[in-house]
Amino acid sequence: MSKLIYLLWSRGAMTPAERRRILLDDCAPKLLGMAPAGLQMNIADDLITIASPAPRMLGPKPFVAQINLWLDDPTQRQPYEAVLQAAGFDLAGYRVDEWLYTDYGENAHGKSRDWPDGQRSPGLLAVTLLERPKSIPRDEWMRRWFGWQSPMSEWMQPRARYVRNVVEEVLTPGVAALDGIVEEAWPSEAHVTNKLVFFGARNRLQLMRHMTIMLRSVSRIFRMWKITTVMMSEHFLKTLGKP
Repeated sequence: MSKLIYLLWSRGAMTPAERRRILLDDCAPKLLGMAPAGLQMNIADDLITIASPAPRMLGPKPFVAQINLWLDDPTQRQPYEAVLQAAGFDLAGYRVDEWLYTDYGENAHGKSRDWPDGQRSPGLLAVTLLERPKSIPRDEWMRRWFGWQSPMSEWMQPRARYVRNVVEEVLTPGVAALDGIVEEAWPSEAHVTNKLVFFGARNRLQLMRHMTIMLRSVSRIFRMWKITTVMMSEHFLKTLGKP
């Protein structure tokens, strides 16, 4: 079983509401009709009213959707790509190794998933693209990310779900050679916009301490000036393992 992630950019003018309709009403039925093992669509749509809290400097141009596709045979991906391309999107495809750190209901910040496939998840999703500094060997980078950054941020921040995707292969030519793609679910927009809440702080002094811890950790493993984060609506359309 392989997990493929496609980042999408609109080829022409497309409003967030149009983007949501095209992907969910037009593309999703066609993709599901090809019987993938799993399908998830994360969309920067009209239901998201806040911008990313992460400053964008030199990172990749913000994408407008993320399609997670699980296939038994990743070499059979071309028909799925054709559906998305025909709908007006340019693609960047990656084969990833998924590491689910926290699922819904596994901490105090979110309930266990009780909504069906096809229904928008509560809250919102932050999807972040990561590039490993070339000066850091891959095994050391993984140790810092998995061994420190993940548990530290889980302790500090009110995330409901946290998925780490380690990029194993770039599938489409001419796109950024990413090293990681992170999916973080937040219970509400206030959990992102309120800095005290976002950094798990009780007061301003603790906020400064927690922000310093986070900045030091992130700067040790990621290229800060090339991080891209997009806020999205999350839709599980066919959960892996469900009939």
